[in-house]
Amino acid sequence: MGYRDWRWQTLWWHHFFLLWSTINGQTRYSIPEELKQGSVVGNLAKDLGLGLSDIFDRKLRVASEAGEQYFSVDAGKGELLVNDRIDREALCGPSAICEIALQIAESTAAGARFPLEIAQDLDVGGNSVRSYTLSKDDFFSLKIKDISGGRKVPELVLSKSLDREKNNIHQLQLTAIDGGNPVKSGTSQITINVLDNNDNFPVFEKNVYKVSVSENSIQDASILKLTAEDTDEGPNGDVEYSFGMHTPDIVSSMFDINSLTGEIRLIGKLDYETIANYEIDISARDKGTPGMEGHCTIHIEVLDENDNAPNILMTSQPNSVPEDAPRGTVVALISARDLDSDNYALVTGGALDRETFSEYNIEIAATDSGSPPLSTKKIINVNITDVNDNPPVFSQPTYAVYLKENGVPGSIMYSVSASDLDFGENAKISYSILDSKVQDVSVSSYVYINSDNGSIYSMHSFDYEKLKVFQIQVQAKDQGSPSLSSNTTVHVFILDQNDNAPADARSAKAGHLVTKVTAVDADSGHNAWISYKLAEATDASLFTVNLYTGEVRTKRAASEQDDSSQRLLIEIKDDGEPVQSATVTVSILLEDGLHEPILDLRQKTAEPSRKTGRITLYLILSLASVSVLSLVTFLILAVKCMRNSNSSGSCCMRRSDCDNYKNPNRNMQIQLNTDGPIKYVEVLGGDMMSQSQSFRSCMSPMSEYSDFTLIKPSSTTDFKEVISVLDASLPDSTWTFESQQVSSD
Repeated sequence: MGYRDWRWQTLWWHHFFLLWSTINGQTRYSIPEELKQGSVVGNLAKDLGLGLSDIFDRKLRVASEAGEQYFSVDAGKGELLVNDRIDREALCGPSAICEIALQIAESTAAGARFPLEIAQDLDVGGNSVRSYTLSKDDFFSLKIKDISGGRKVPELVLSKSLDREKNNIHQLQLTAIDGGNPVKSGTSQITINVLDNNDNFPVFEKNVYKVSVSENSIQDASILKLTAEDTDEGPNGDVEYSFGMHTPDIVSSMFDINSLTGEIRLIGKLDYETIANYEIDISARDKGTPGMEGHCTIHIEVLDENDNAPNILMTSQPNSVPEDAPRGTVVALISARDLDSDNYALVTGGALDRETFSEYNIEIAATDSGSPPLSTKKIINVNITDVNDNPPVFSQPTYAVYLKENGVPGSIMYSVSASDLDFGENAKISYSILDSKVQDVSVSSYVYINSDNGSIYSMHSFDYEKLKVFQIQVQAKDQGSPSLSSNTTVHVFILDQNDNAPADARSAKAGHLVTKVTAVDADSGHNAWISYKLAEATDASLFTVNLYTGEVRTKRAASEQDDSSQRLLIEIKDDGEPVQSATVTVSILLEDGLHEPILDLRQKTAEPSRKTGRITLYLILSLASVSVLSLVTFLILAVKCMRNSNSSGSCCMRRSDCDNYKNPNRNMQIQLNTDGPIKYVEVLGGDMMSQSQSFRSCMSPMSEYSDFTLIKPSSTTDFKEVISVLDASLPDSTWTFESQQVSSD
């Protein structure tokens, strides 16, 4: 083969024959060529299983087929020694193959053929080389090629591609067999070295590396050391590191990489507030031809340090918040950062009420967790906007107006006032009168109201003899959305003036007001709407009762044929469900003139006309005495009532009957209701629990405008008001009341 390197070339000895009479054996040694004389090849005695005594006894010797005595035996030790210089080329030459060494690139395609040396056999003819065999191998096979002269050339065939990274050396054994008898063979070792191709790229341990670095790290600090493995050899496996092709300048100015070791170091000053994260592409390239590359990515997170004081920023300016905003309503978005942190939301924590607090100044403090902690404060102003959640409220729940009759139409009667806690349009109030009926006529025909200031004006003059009291429902309404409103009641009492002369009762025309019955229901709403009905009458054709006002009027003129004593049973009902009712009996005495009762007492002792003046004088004196006596009686009762006002709410009095009216005196209770703005005189007698009362009236020409007021008992605090109301509603001092029990409906 022409190779002389003794470190890997070997000598192929075909046979060493050990001859003795009955013992023979075969062994094989491989030695470098040109060993020094006396060099030990091996221990024949031991390898052949002979003892030292056997060597002497059997006279062990060595014979060589080459004709040259290259070896000898040391009989004392049984060792095979080099006897002469051995030259492999001279010894093997073209006649023998000792070892074949091949180099095949791993990129060689399957099917490639490699011719081998022909084995030499000194024999000729049928005893020469006849065939070749190859040891079993998955990558190689043997083909025999016939050439001229009948010679056969062995060829090594690559069955499938080689991979140096899996197996870089393949060992095969080629055997040449002759055609002699017995068959002789020779072998040769074939060593195949797989040559490397650059078919593997560098591979990093990870595809992505994550590193955290404090922003206060010093320059030249080591960040990370990368390693990429390339399974190729030589230059094909030598790796160089670098930043990726599209690495931005901000990265290359902040970090550096060692091309040989893969270590990344910090060369700039990190600032979390400027850049909190870096992403770097790294390339590892081998030195093969062509070069192969591997890649990885490094995520560098910059850790924040407490090097900035907090700063409070308004992400959104504070909005005005409606007072009915639900809990959790966002008022403003706040960013509290020391260039290092988060966003926050300022929200409502409970119900708001603009009427209690219309504005809030909220102090926000941001404190970091550094050492020492740094903090900043900021005041946020939040305005609460109004929501129409308060209705107008009148200054009084009810109003009482006392108005003299015969007033000038268009004059102001009264002014009501309401206030609203809300703001702006929500607090702007307009006044109106709710529609209702007064004597079957809309109340708007009687009065009107200024919608801006609540002043109530009369539409015309009032006549006490026709209308004594009526009610006005006033509404105050704001202009919010939706609007809210509230109502109040104005009770208008018409005060009597002495504007009517006495008249003959029997000469009263149709429609003459006899009296008025007024009932009050303690309920409210529809349950307190009262109606009056004439249930029974001595003469139903003479009197009528107004359904709504309770006024008793004549249906026609009274005549001499009518009974002088008339009895009316009036039924009073409310509008509730179920209907509640009561009855009242009114007794009416028809009189011919002012002096008839008095003359009736003296009709048997009449004096001559010349004494008329004296009788008149006596009458005046009598009336004056009665008046003084009545006044003293009233004063005594007033003092007594005032003393007992803390323990009792009523006063009792006794009055005389009408002249010539023979009925026994009865006790009666006169009680003044002062619980509200409306003052009523209550006349009660007998069983206070009864729902029905009876009253008898002696009518004089001045009594036609009197009325009865029937109400629920109430406390009395000032008897003077009783007197003033009596003066207004009972002008005739000759009234006599008779109380009797009447069964209730």
